[in-house]
Amino acid sequence: MIFKRLLTCLFLISLAACGDNDTGKPPAAPGVLFSTNFRDADPLDFANPKPSRFPVHGIDAARFQTSINWNVARANGVNFAFVKATEGGDLLDLEFKKHWRNANRAGVATGAYHFYYFCTTPEVQAQWFIRNVPRTRGALPPVLDMEWNPFSPTCATLRPPASEVQRHMRTWLRIVEAHYGQRPIIYTTPKFYAENNLKSFKGYEYWLRTTAKTPREAYPGQAWTFWQYSATGLIPGIKGEVDLNAFSGSRADWEAWIAQRVQ
Repeated sequence: MIFKRLLTCLFLISLAACGDNDTGKPPAAPGVLFSTNFRDADPLDFANPKPSRFPVHGIDAARFQTSINWNVARANGVNFAFVKATEGGDLLDLEFKKHWRNANRAGVATGAYHFYYFCTTPEVQAQWFIRNVPRTRGALPPVLDMEWNPFSPTCATLRPPASEVQRHMRTWLRIVEAHYGQRPIIYTTPKFYAENNLKSFKGYEYWLRTTAKTPREAYPGQAWTFWQYSATGLIPGIKGEVDLNAFSGSRADWEAWIAQRVQ
């Protein structure tokens, strides 16, 4: 047992030495799932179901995660990752290309997401996403990130009525689905979901943010595929804190979902 642990430690050290370039050999072939070795800098005691009930976990990453050794992260339970690609009609995340390349090289199931702005048409934003995100075989479905943007100097005050919001969403989703051959996933927050009546927005899978309550409590009656349950995760191979996410089913459910959803 001691010898086995020593080999494991040496293996992880060798991966860590590869740095951000992730030039080392991936810890396993794509599709092999790893148990989580995550910590949380600010853990919460969720009601049932707790995130730990779900066996398949992953992260989302953007420019804030400047240093990720994806091989080490995967070996510690990052089985999937959604990487921020674009915002609005002209912003490309500074870390997107690196995260996309290295996550895929490490065998992490990887998808890209778009942060929506209401000051640009959905057609322009869809084409901007398509221009920057490769149509890669085996990629997870694209994601439309719908939340109010309090930081933009031009878009922060634009909050259209729910009917217009849903019209924007349907246009973007239709264009992107036609290009990638996959129905996108919708990411949202409790406030945006409630104010735009997204409980009536049917036909799409949801990735729900709720870091204080369970999805059942924060989005009553809403089915979900991914749950973003923490913004303060700590994972070997990742410098600083990162968002933690859980898939809604068992390992067998994940494998079936992947078989149906990934092209």
